Order: sequence, then C-alpha cells, then structure tokens
Amino acid sequence: MLTIRLCRVGRVHKPQYRIVVAEKHRHVSKKYIEVLGFYNPVSKELKVNQERINYWINLNIRMSDTVKSLFIKNSII
Repeated sequence: MLTIRLCRVGRVHKPQYRIVVAEKHRHVSKKYIEVLGFYNPVSKELKVNQERINYWINLNIRMSDTVKSLFIKNSII
C-alpha cells in the first residue's frame, strides 16, 4: 500500500523533511517513488508540488497523520 509520508533528511538538531510517496511497510529513506515537496519545521517553510499531490490523492493514496495535519494547517487540501 502506498502512502504520502515524511522522510527525514538534514543534520542533527536541524531536521528537514521530504514529503514522499512510498510503500507503507518499507523503510522510507531506502526507497521511495516520488518526492512531492519539502518541509522545514524550524522555519515552518513548506514547499510542495500541488499538481502532483492532487494526482496522488485522486488515486486514493492515503496520507500519514502528520502529513495530513500539515496539509490542512497550510490549506493545501
């Protein structure tokens, strides 16, 4: 099952996340299908590809709880 979820990148104490489409039961930093955007929780910066997010949502791909609340908070969905 595919999900839209976060993949942590960045250094110690300076987290940054990629928003990716990946298998639910696979380690997300090993292999993912597509990068949909980036999120920096320190500066609260969010950059996403709205067209690709809508494409994956229309295919009934689930989102993780964190990604879903992040998108709702920033009026993306």
